[in-house]
Amino acid sequence: MSRVISLCFLLLAAVIGFLHLDSRPAWAPFAELAPSANEALAEQSNASKTQQPSKPSIAQPLSTWLPDTGAASVHAASLIALKDGAIRAFWFAGSREGAPDVVINSAVYDPQSANWSAPTVVIDRLGAQSGLSRYIAKLGNPVPSRMADGRMQLFFVTVSIGGWAGSSISTMISDDEGLTWGRPQRLISSPFFNLSTLVKSPALQFADGRLGLPAYHEWIGRFGELLRVEAAQVIDKRRMSSGRSAIQPVVFVNDPQTATALFRQTRSSGLAKQIPVSQTLDAGQTWHGSEDLTIANPNSAVAGLTLENGIRLLALNNIEAGRYRLVLLMKPAQSDQWQVVRVLEDEESLPNEQRKEFSYPYLISANGADAHLVYTWDRKKIRHVYFSPAWLMQAYSQLTQASDPASDTNSKEGQP
Repeated sequence: MSRVISLCFLLLAAVIGFLHLDSRPAWAPFAELAPSANEALAEQSNASKTQQPSKPSIAQPLSTWLPDTGAASVHAASLIALKDGAIRAFWFAGSREGAPDVVINSAVYDPQSANWSAPTVVIDRLGAQSGLSRYIAKLGNPVPSRMADGRMQLFFVTVSIGGWAGSSISTMISDDEGLTWGRPQRLISSPFFNLSTLVKSPALQFADGRLGLPAYHEWIGRFGELLRVEAAQVIDKRRMSSGRSAIQPVVFVNDPQTATALFRQTRSSGLAKQIPVSQTLDAGQTWHGSEDLTIANPNSAVAGLTLENGIRLLALNNIEAGRYRLVLLMKPAQSDQWQVVRVLEDEESLPNEQRKEFSYPYLISANGADAHLVYTWDRKKIRHVYFSPAWLMQAYSQLTQASDPASDTNSKEGQP
């Protein structure tokens, strides 16, 4: 009898799976990139080379702190550009990561005054529990995005049972740039258990207006997935990696059909502690593993950004163990070489017990030419660093003019 029940269950699963696959909408290409990116880069580069020697030096990146909430522990900050040019940040805070008192906070950065607004609570555990009509044990990893109609959407992790491996993704939508939020809804990424799905990295745009949300799993396997999302509905998903060694994908779109995903490595001892890579040639429908990016990674998150001129940025811990060193790397357009352009934090000279954690970087651009970075600072603060267009172009010019790049900061990304 038990075999009959099992067979019926498998048949039902097959039918549901077939209907789900058959109902998938046509796969759209990635949204178009700026068509004049290379030309813009060339113009900016030429302009920087013809500057008069007497011109004042470029100002250093501006560093600020996200507002203090009084919480003992903060983590997983993210950013989104607002329509008026300001920047809204999200992060979670509480007595410790995974505690019942953890809330998701938000604050707005005014680029004119370089000040942050007072923090507000976006949602707490009880609010999520009430809105989702299900028990919620803890919250984490807020990731904001912009919908095709201009509204702001926030994805975040909710856990009802167990640790982070028991997570699912929930979402809320705001009509007023994050001042107020609609009722949270749970994304259904699997018709069965719908467990162990988390977010960390920014979403990307498809040409049909839908979002591509990089997600990952930590239960049974540790791998990345790309979810195609329309409002609060997952309409399709595709595996980006396999096994137990690559999570938290960051996607660099190359053109409407090709993209490169970089991952946080979770490999067992004895395997290379560097960044796993996957490639797609069909706008994310299929992904294939590629050669590692030969930059060290200590099982820690990576952040990436492409500027409108084609320059790419990476922020990460480029060491094999620990999170006491955080750097910003740059790769010029049409190049396969990454080089460190800024050491953000480095406590290598301190004894192990005195080293702080600098982790979970997140990068965005407000106008396509600048860069905003946030990252966890010793789990007690969130640091924000602003890189102006002038500073980034100066860094780019120094890279392209360098005749002897440091050998320990260069690496290949695999196929462009």
